[in-house]
Amino acid sequence: MRTTTARIAALLPVLALLSACADHSPAPMGISASRSGVPFASGLASPAWQGTAATLVAQANFNAQVAGHAYPLLGVAQYLAVQTAEGAAGGGGRNQLELDRGAVAGASAVVLTYLFPSNAQMLEDMVTAQANTGPGDPHPAFARGEAIGRAVGAEIVARAQGDGFSLPFTGTIPTGPGLWISNTTPPTIAGGQLPGVTPWFLTSPSQFRSAPPPAFGSAAFNVDLAEVRQVSDTRTADQVAIAAFWAQGVGTRSTPGFWLQVATDGIDQHGLSEREATHLYALLGATMFDAQISCWDAKETYWYIRPWQADPAITTTAAVGKPNHPAYPSGHSCLSASAAEVLSAFFPEQRAQLDAMVAEAGLSRIYGGIHYRFDITAGQALGRNVARFTIAADASGSSVLTPH
Repeated sequence: MRTTTARIAALLPVLALLSACADHSPAPMGISASRSGVPFASGLASPAWQGTAATLVAQANFNAQVAGHAYPLLGVAQYLAVQTAEGAAGGGGRNQLELDRGAVAGASAVVLTYLFPSNAQMLEDMVTAQANTGPGDPHPAFARGEAIGRAVGAEIVARAQGDGFSLPFTGTIPTGPGLWISNTTPPTIAGGQLPGVTPWFLTSPSQFRSAPPPAFGSAAFNVDLAEVRQVSDTRTADQVAIAAFWAQGVGTRSTPGFWLQVATDGIDQHGLSEREATHLYALLGATMFDAQISCWDAKETYWYIRPWQADPAITTTAAVGKPNHPAYPSGHSCLSASAAEVLSAFFPEQRAQLDAMVAEAGLSRIYGGIHYRFDITAGQALGRNVARFTIAADASGSSVLTPH
């Protein structure tokens, strides 16, 4: 086993390798790689707004379900704003740079103000600061882009207000042998409303529903339960550290935020344009949220018991805790596999490293005592299926990421 320091040092800087073949790698799917002679990477607005969103998510103590809903609102608004602004004004050079930056700033301020209203003034100050980044007075193209971005942001906010995410869970939590038991009295389920939320790409929450898990008490179940118990009984310091690293719980940027940071690292290393960067943020965020919807559809179909409930001798690690939703399939694996699939479409030379990260994220949940191996296998398959569908829909040129 790697030491904690060596593991983290090996895991995060692997993304620095994204630039190794930047000048020769194929353009991301469905994106023009034209730079128009402008050093776009030095003037991108979207990464700073994504970073601000991650900070606000952590400060607001959003759980992964709430954060997973928030991030695509920002990413999709940014990308639609850039496309709309470029379609309305065109041009190149600094004019396009300022137009794109203004569009991102306007859309981001509107969406983040909706999500974090107490930070409205700080967000407006960010717009002002970005408008004054270039030489001289704010560029007229920035103001034009900002106006377009604000209009697009308002459309995304209206969508969020009607997508069903704020509605309470009204279903019935079943009881019986082999079924999950809520942590609360009366019983509640975190993210229980997700199967009823409007997806970005999916035609239905059950479109890629996982096959049933092993029957409770079956030989296959007992093998995987024994693995969790064995880990629980003999947990090493490195396993505890891995579980903690991937927990990405309340008070952090969350699991979706982690993968969006991976995207930001790739954007920086590859020198992507604003349009390319916002495309990645939009597709990645929307795909992860659709994977989350699919995951909860399966969770609320099978209501599968957690390992510590099946064997009370199993302990969970402090950083991971005891999530208040069913075991099957693993939400971490659904999200992580879907994210890696999208990132691999943009940075294909990094597929092996991204897949290794997904594998470790999955193992971290066994180390934490909260998932069986079959939860992880099913979650990874579900996440990849969702991502392949969203990538194909996006590549069609007629999807929710296409201005209408």
